[in-house]
Amino acid sequence: MLHLGLPPLLVLALVASLAAAFHRNALKQSCSLSKYQFLLPQELKAVQKMKEQFEDIMLLSDRKCNTRLFYRKWSTAELSVPDRVMLVEAELDLATTMLGLPTTPSFAKTRQRPLAFLTQAREDLRGCMASEAPSHQPSKKLRHWLQKLQTAMRTETTGCLEASTILHLFQVLNDLRCVALREECT
Repeated sequence: MLHLGLPPLLVLALVASLAAAFHRNALKQSCSLSKYQFLLPQELKAVQKMKEQFEDIMLLSDRKCNTRLFYRKWSTAELSVPDRVMLVEAELDLATTMLGLPTTPSFAKTRQRPLAFLTQAREDLRGCMASEAPSHQPSKKLRHWLQKLQTAMRTETTGCLEASTILHLFQVLNDLRCVALREECT
């Protein structure tokens, strides 16, 4: 059996507590979503430009979409913080998938910046999910919406999902802001 005196035990205890504190701080730093509380004007302008260009494209098409995926009877603020994180991750997954679809060269160029921004936000959010609440079970409201999303992914056309997602990107950005703000979301 190893016998250590009091000073070496104190040093070991100090090292262990510092390592634990460093590990917690590293997790908190890797999970910082504060940069999404207030989005940069150029990011918002890029999303607005893409949305406007897409609306112009839609005027020329004869798409009839019935998806009401982004219409909810509840607000994001009503969800718990872990539910908000799960909601926004699902929204960002959908958005990055839809913005990554093949399209005309001019529209592909317009959506490069929003796609890069949303992809980075999704990766940042995933880092938080891994460190905060990996075993969280969604509430009934969120579970119902996630099922609605899965159904839409199976039954709606890709064009309708793309249209719904692009037309509601500012809602996704607002939901991201709510996650970044934690408790203070409206």
